[in-house]
Amino acid sequence: MIGYYVLAGAIFLISMYVSNKLKSKFKKYSKVHLQNGMSGKEIAEKMLADNGITDVEVISVAGQLTDHYNPKTKTVNLSEPVYMQRNAAAAAVAAHEVGHAVQHATAYNWLQMRSAIVPAVGISSKLSNFVIMGGIILSAMGMALGNWVFLIGIGLFAMTTVFSFITLPVEYDASNRALAWLKTENMVTPEEYAGSKDALKWAARTYLVAALGSLATLLYFISMFMGRR
Repeated sequence: MIGYYVLAGAIFLISMYVSNKLKSKFKKYSKVHLQNGMSGKEIAEKMLADNGITDVEVISVAGQLTDHYNPKTKTVNLSEPVYMQRNAAAAAVAAHEVGHAVQHATAYNWLQMRSAIVPAVGISSKLSNFVIMGGIILSAMGMALGNWVFLIGIGLFAMTTVFSFITLPVEYDASNRALAWLKTENMVTPEEYAGSKDALKWAARTYLVAALGSLATLLYFISMFMGRR
């Protein structure tokens, strides 16, 4: 178990670094004000209109970096700073979230796949660690059932790992759609575009680190299981 804690600690430190870097980037580009004077809300509404999407609402939600698209309610949820402010960071986030709405409207395969497994992943993410620990404890007590419980736990954890990797093309594609629209529609100046691109790059890296961390943990659990056989 010591190896697991070392691995978990390393993943946590890398995740913290990327998260802090993301926050600093958004703080930096929040000072790059848009020459077109549009707020994040207005950017989102224009991108929706340009893509012929009329049944999605742009709303404000509390918090910071809490922005997301909800396919069930068809709402682009922008955090208060993004919703109201008129800068490169707000433009990037608003356009990215609309990118998800465009994915939904065009039945983007990776988004459909991710949405389909969300219920199962919600259950597996809550149970996997408990089941794995239960398997380890039962095995330590000399019970043969422990290995089977451990294997079930690994299967549950594997589902969350698969979900994290399916999320990657969804997030990268949304950013690509956002940046392409911002550029082709001349919504931003070259400096503003560079800031938006850099901000989205670091946002994507949070998902990449999470996926790699999940994979590393899964491989560690598998190696533990193989060592017990």
